[in-house]
Amino acid sequence: MFTIIGILVVFGAVVAGYLMEHGALGVLVQPAELIIIGGAGIGTVLIANPMHILKKIAGGITGTFKGSSFTEERYLLTLKMMYELFTRARKEGLMALETDSDNPEQSAIFSKYPSFLHDHHALAFVCDSIRMASSGGIEPFDADQMIENDMDVHHHGATAPVTALSTMADSLPGLGIVAAVLGVVITMGALGGPPEEIGHKVAAALVGTFLGILLCYGLIGPIASNMGKAAEEEHSYYQVLRVMIVAFMKGTAPSMSVEIGRRAIPSHVRPTFQVAEKRMKEKGDAPASS
Repeated sequence: MFTIIGILVVFGAVVAGYLMEHGALGVLVQPAELIIIGGAGIGTVLIANPMHILKKIAGGITGTFKGSSFTEERYLLTLKMMYELFTRARKEGLMALETDSDNPEQSAIFSKYPSFLHDHHALAFVCDSIRMASSGGIEPFDADQMIENDMDVHHHGATAPVTALSTMADSLPGLGIVAAVLGVVITMGALGGPPEEIGHKVAAALVGTFLGILLCYGLIGPIASNMGKAAEEEHSYYQVLRVMIVAFMKGTAPSMSVEIGRRAIPSHVRPTFQVAEKRMKEKGDAPASS
């Protein structure tokens, strides 16, 4: 929602200021310049990136318009889910969690949290970590290193589309100059014609530079920045899962393992101790919207 508002503010302010100086809005409508800049910009992305990154770019751009999914409520449900897993492991042993990690869709615990089941990356992260812990023969320190390496690999993959889109944004001012130079070439060919025609072609050439800079700093760059923040939020979520799992592997009680995880939650969405404790004590299934 805020992404849409921000885009409207950027373009609205530019257009409003231009009209306040009695500019002709029609002069800014130059489809040819937009095709040159936009098409070349998209082409640079296609040249520089493989298909799996292109898919992530498309998904990341779509995600910027949906807002963050890592809310306080999501963290609370995650804390409750991990508490239930740890409590079962404490009562029945870590081996009891093998059925949950091997078939999470059939798990009595995971099935109560459909949104977590649908997050395939997070589900695989937790299940792989539980499977490693339940198999035995590995020290918590070594397990922590393996989990951290897994997080690094995932984070690298999450930031790759951000880098690609930022590179495209950086290229747009240069591509705007390319469009402007082509406009100048066309203008040179029209010398000797009516002054109005020459003025129109010069204006069209300058619009190319204008569009390149505006799209870079007013649209594509901010979207890439938004995607970067989303990747950091996801990384923070995995960090919370990591510290809880490692704490429990070290022998920490379920409630304290969850409290360690709560302390790792970013401050702007971190629930209070009282709220988290109340959620842990709640009976029954998680809400369907979880």
